[in-house]
Parts: sequence; structure tokens; C-alpha cells
Amino acid sequence: MNRMINRSALQQYQQIGVQSSIVDASPHRLIQMLFEGALDRIAKARGSVVRGEVAEKCRYIGAAMAIVDGLAGSLNLEAGGEIANNLAALYDYMGRRLLQANIESSALILDEVSSLLGQVKEGWDAISVETTPTTLPPTTSTTRPNRY
Repeated sequence: MNRMINRSALQQYQQIGVQSSIVDASPHRLIQMLFEGALDRIAKARGSVVRGEVAEKCRYIGAAMAIVDGLAGSLNLEAGGEIANNLAALYDYMGRRLLQANIESSALILDEVSSLLGQVKEGWDAISVETTPTTLPPTTSTTRPNRY
């Protein structure tokens, strides 16, 4: 009983930490968090496949699919041009492969998707935060000029 209470408290604490991170995160960091979340869910799904935990596998793959869909939904296909369109196609492929991994209980397919997603994440991580506007530029002094 005491162990369940501690687990519940830990989960609530973690949820608050995640929510705080989201509120304080830049748009660039939010995408990084989505990548991290998807990779985490895929790793957990893989572990579930290896252990033969069907319900857990389905839950984690479903969560990974939802995150990949969210990444695809965050693309601006008009402004992003060829890169955004290529990413959209890649995310679509990943979603189909995750579905197939779920049907076949395939750790190999999960490894493939994890590798692809990891490569996209590496590219995103390499983007300089300085190139993504997150703050307003410095303003001039707000002090009043001396009128004497």
C-alpha cells in the first residue's frame, strides 16, 4: 500500500515537472521534447515487445504514433518548402511502420523508426537556438531624458 502511494506521488511530481517544462519552453525546445517523448515511448514499446506485454506495447506504440502525428502537424508545408514536405513524408512513413510494428510485435521495426527519428532529432538539435526567435530583441532604455 505504501509503495503504491509513493508511486502515485512520484507520478504526480513528474507530471508537474513536465507541465512546468512545457510552459517555460521555447518553441524549439518543445519540438525537442516531442522527439524525446517519441523516442522514449518507442524504447518502452520495444521493451514491452521483448517481454511479451501486449497491452503495454499497444499503449506505448499508440503514444509514439500520436507524437509523430503531432510532429507532422507542426510542419508549415507552405513556408517550409521541400524540407517540410520531405519531413511530412518521413513522419507518414514512421506512422505506418509503427502501426506495422504494433501488428507484428516487431522490435526490429521499432528499432528502424527509432533510428530514423533519432536522425531527425539530431538535425533539429543542431539548429542553433539563436536562429529560432524566442525572445524580443533588446529595447532602448525606458528612462526619461534629462530635460534640464
